[in-house]
Amino acid sequence: MNITTEQLTKVHPGGRRALDAVDLHIEGGTMGLLGANGAGKTTLLRILTGVLRPTSGRVTVAGHDLATTAGLTAVKRTLGYLPQELSLYPDLTAREFLDYIAVLKGVHDRRERRQQAEARIAEVGLEDRADERLGGFSGGMKRRVGIAQALIGDPSVLIVDEPTTGLDPHERMRFRALLAGLGGGRTVLLSTHILDDVAQTCPDVAVLTSGRLVFHDSTAALVSQAAGCTYVLRPGPMGGPPPGADVVSAVATPDGPEYRIVTSAPPAGARPVEPSLEDGYAALLRADPGRENPEHDNSEVVSK
Repeated sequence: MNITTEQLTKVHPGGRRALDAVDLHIEGGTMGLLGANGAGKTTLLRILTGVLRPTSGRVTVAGHDLATTAGLTAVKRTLGYLPQELSLYPDLTAREFLDYIAVLKGVHDRRERRQQAEARIAEVGLEDRADERLGGFSGGMKRRVGIAQALIGDPSVLIVDEPTTGLDPHERMRFRALLAGLGGGRTVLLSTHILDDVAQTCPDVAVLTSGRLVFHDSTAALVSQAAGCTYVLRPGPMGGPPPGADVVSAVATPDGPEYRIVTSAPPAGARPVEPSLEDGYAALLRADPGRENPEHDNSEVVSK
């Protein structure tokens, strides 16, 4: 199912532009949406789900115009949404919560609601915990319930906002595996500031910076942005990163810190290495003349 935005703009009271003339076309499959905190990712998702209206521009999903009542109604019937903060009812069990969500989505037949809840519980691997109250669930289990509720109605579009933030490494790996299996036959838009989530689940990626779309291509193409300009440098116990280079990571060693840097002018002793997605993102921001605060932008998108 195609998603298209044309000159999509959102201006908040006071004049701050959360989105600035965003032209984006998503054909299908799983796409990652990257950007620093405040880049406009959540604003874009809220507009795509009909929660927020744009200041100007146009959004169509499968040919339905979200500016019309009929279009918005049609899209909501085929869309699943996991917001960054999902309100769960701690006294309900997972099964009861999914039944409640099905009612809200217009599934009035009790047998059909039960079938949908059971199918979603199995899909996210919560069969053994379905009758436990949500208040006792871990963060990862709550995220799985969040995906399950988004899948009620078998939506053809799934929008997920920062799903792995705050999860421990084991829960994050399980959740990534779950997300990776959801793209078949669906359009999945995954918004995150954690680069590894995109590297492991998304073949395509778009990048927002200060409300502007600065990149939309394959994930491999974003990695290639750093080809020929990624280095590892160990300057010694008293040395620091070279001026003018973007430091992607720093690792403490007995001989002093080892820096992974992106730069067009490598210092003496720097060793070239193959770029990662994190390096490509840093190189993209480095080449973007419109970024207001490059250090802040780079530090807010992390690899975990």
